[in-house]
Amino acid sequence: MVEEYALELRNVTKRFGSVTASNHVNLSVKKHEILSILGENGCGKTTLMNMIAGIYRPDEGQIFVNGREVLIQSPENANALNIGMVHQHYKLVNIFTAAENIMLGRKGSAVVNVESVKKEIKSICDAYGFNINLDQKIYEMSVSQKQNVEIVKALYRGADILILDEPTAVLTPQETKSLFAVMKNMRSDGKSIIIITHKLNEVLEVSDRVTVLRKGRYIDTIDTKDATVEKLTEFMVGSKIEMNIRRSEPVNPEERLSVSNLSFVSKDGVKLLDDVSFSARSGEILGVAGISGCGSKELFESIAGVVSGGKLAGGHVLAYADGKMTDITGKDSVEIKKAGVKLSFVPEDRLGMGLVGSLGMTDNMILKSYRDGKGPLLRRIRGRKLALKVKSLLEVVTPGIEFPVRRLSGGNVQKVLVGREISSNPDILLVAYPVRGLDIHSAYAIYKQLEKAKARGVAVVTIIEDLDVLIAVSDRIIVLNGGKVTATVDSRTTTKEKIGLFMTSDVRA
Repeated sequence: MVEEYALELRNVTKRFGSVTASNHVNLSVKKHEILSILGENGCGKTTLMNMIAGIYRPDEGQIFVNGREVLIQSPENANALNIGMVHQHYKLVNIFTAAENIMLGRKGSAVVNVESVKKEIKSICDAYGFNINLDQKIYEMSVSQKQNVEIVKALYRGADILILDEPTAVLTPQETKSLFAVMKNMRSDGKSIIIITHKLNEVLEVSDRVTVLRKGRYIDTIDTKDATVEKLTEFMVGSKIEMNIRRSEPVNPEERLSVSNLSFVSKDGVKLLDDVSFSARSGEILGVAGISGCGSKELFESIAGVVSGGKLAGGHVLAYADGKMTDITGKDSVEIKKAGVKLSFVPEDRLGMGLVGSLGMTDNMILKSYRDGKGPLLRRIRGRKLALKVKSLLEVVTPGIEFPVRRLSGGNVQKVLVGREISSNPDILLVAYPVRGLDIHSAYAIYKQLEKAKARGVAVVTIIEDLDVLIAVSDRIIVLNGGKVTATVDSRTTTKEKIGLFMTSDVRA
């Protein structure tokens, strides 16, 4: 019996100058199927999906939709073929309601019967299990609610083939469970869903088949029921890798960072941090859990002295320097360094705050020390050595260490930033989302570096979206909800369900 395919790619190739991002890739998606796409950073996953969605045009190869060869030269072509894509960064108008965003771009009469359209949208929500308040403004919504709006928008436009790029990256376990239920309902209704994710346990839970790419080439497609985490990882990297996260016990932990009663107010007067208190100790990894908007961004930036979008409204931050705790409350990053505090910071905004996109690895390494008074030649020699070290240690994929980092894949940009900060030998290391956008092989390399920093006596404070990983890596976890600390838990005895509850409800430990 011949399989009925919703989508087929045959020998699809895409080049960017001398770089071949997709190299004669074959891909098929069945009707009534959830297909996962796996591969290391820079393997061509997003490039391939962008060709299906009409953002890029293939240089070679054929695309078939429902058995008919098609030419997809724009997102409009893709929409006409009932193909929709939900990107990691949502394309919504914040001041519009959910219904207004879903209606945007609607074809037909310029005069719209809003109530009639809202009934159509509600019928879609009811059919698949979406819980959306159609009159709610986007800026009032959580990340998962915004994602639901994006998916419903694609369905409202008639999508039968739906591409989801890292849909669970910043969702709680409860929100992920709800999304998977919706995806299964869509599959039962005949939709074909392609999901890009780095979370292998989720791949095994929700997909029917898995396609693996490596270095721009198609490797294999296997039924999920026949897959394991170890087998998928081996397909992705071409060899077996060790999958255990080894969490050592803290040795002689001593206080390195003390935050007491810290509050932060936005420019609009909204309290984003409310009386936050905690401490971080040497030789320990302290995890921070919370949904988007919980205050973790403001917390890390307030400690690191790079406050933007508001101001401190109370409290104190003490950090270890020269054998004693020093008050760094309200100091900027330069003043913190002058106070003798060895603090490294990996911000959430990789290129906007962490690196200069137009510079290569060498010059981005120098950014940490260009005020130290060394000669320019000496700084470049040291910067080059560090760049080569980070490139080798974290396997950064780049044409060269002088190649602009903004032209690297998101995962490789992350490696450059994390590698630089860890290599500066800090006493305190703040890391926001250290493995966001990284494949499992690269992620484990970062986990090992965090563990090595911990073993050297560094106080590591990190936010990791994947609660399974956060629990496995951390010694303790603080949970933020609405700018408040709702719990401090021992990672060795807690569960992700408990943490998810503290993240999303008024329950406190």
